[in-house]
Amino acid sequence: MALALSVALSRPGFSLLVEAELPTRGVTALFGRSGCGKTTLLRCIAGLDRIAAARVSFNGEVWQDGGRFLPTHRRSVGYVFQEPSLFPHHDVRGNLQFGLARVPPAQRRIGFDEAVRLLGLEALLARRPEQLSGGQRQRVAMARALLASPQLLLMDEPLSSLDAASKAELLPRLERLHDTLSIPIIYVSHALGEVMRLADDLVLLEAGRVRACGPLQLLLTRTDLPLGYLEDGGTVIHGVIEAHDPTYHLSFVLIGGGRLALSQQDLPIGHHVRVRVDARDVSLALEPPQRTSITNILPATVLELCADGDPAQALVRLQVGEDLMLARVTRRSAVQLELAAGARLYVQIKSVALMEP
Repeated sequence: MALALSVALSRPGFSLLVEAELPTRGVTALFGRSGCGKTTLLRCIAGLDRIAAARVSFNGEVWQDGGRFLPTHRRSVGYVFQEPSLFPHHDVRGNLQFGLARVPPAQRRIGFDEAVRLLGLEALLARRPEQLSGGQRQRVAMARALLASPQLLLMDEPLSSLDAASKAELLPRLERLHDTLSIPIIYVSHALGEVMRLADDLVLLEAGRVRACGPLQLLLTRTDLPLGYLEDGGTVIHGVIEAHDPTYHLSFVLIGGGRLALSQQDLPIGHHVRVRVDARDVSLALEPPQRTSITNILPATVLELCADGDPAQALVRLQVGEDLMLARVTRRSAVQLELAAGARLYVQIKSVALMEP
């Protein structure tokens, strides 16, 4: 089952040509620079823009094909815009009930109380939109979209207009949606950090074309794509909480190549998580380092050595157990260590960020 897209659009100065099948599970990110066609493609999926040369089908149901066009209200989608469009004459409860009223009781997949709890709106129900912060308004917009009980949730850069504090507040709630609900999400973003934190699969768009499409970890570590060369490039690795060390306030995550230590987490043993490791936080050593402050040291094999956009740097693709990892080192270090495909060495990981699965 998939979201199948065949879209062709030509406008002065812009064209969009997309042939893709996106999974109808988890979070799929549409990622690329501004102007690459992300929002246009999302609006086509939603039926907000009628593109003549487009075919859209969802789990076998044709939403658009030739002369057939299913309007937005007949597509089972929820849409969260960059700017939350709340009804100013309703309080938060009234805005949420509008979404709920669109669905007959027998067809409701998400209850009012569940949506309120997931987005943390309990204390805001009596407030008007003008009494809310930007992040709070966006949380209300997300809950309203969920209460329409969509089979597919579309999000168009929902964090782009928020300040850093509001983003930090909202990201964990988006992770909770990913972890709790079975509704597939198509998430538009040009921020790689958001994508690494939320997505399972990735569609990389460049100038209106699909450059690559597939599982997030594989695309992040492909050296023929630009993702690993970005300043915040790196990878995401799945693991399991293996142990806690209350003495030093640490938790240990078991991954394919060993285990990683990070700040203690309030999660049970056996809980599945994923961790982010940035390429700039990985250094390399030919022998097991001794008497070092870096806790996370794992054996690895060099798969590939590539020139970086910065002529002083090199990007190294590594196999760490069952996982792939990237390291950004100086070209001088690459020469001194005699790095080449097949070399066995050790990765030292300076920082690990925990994310929900």
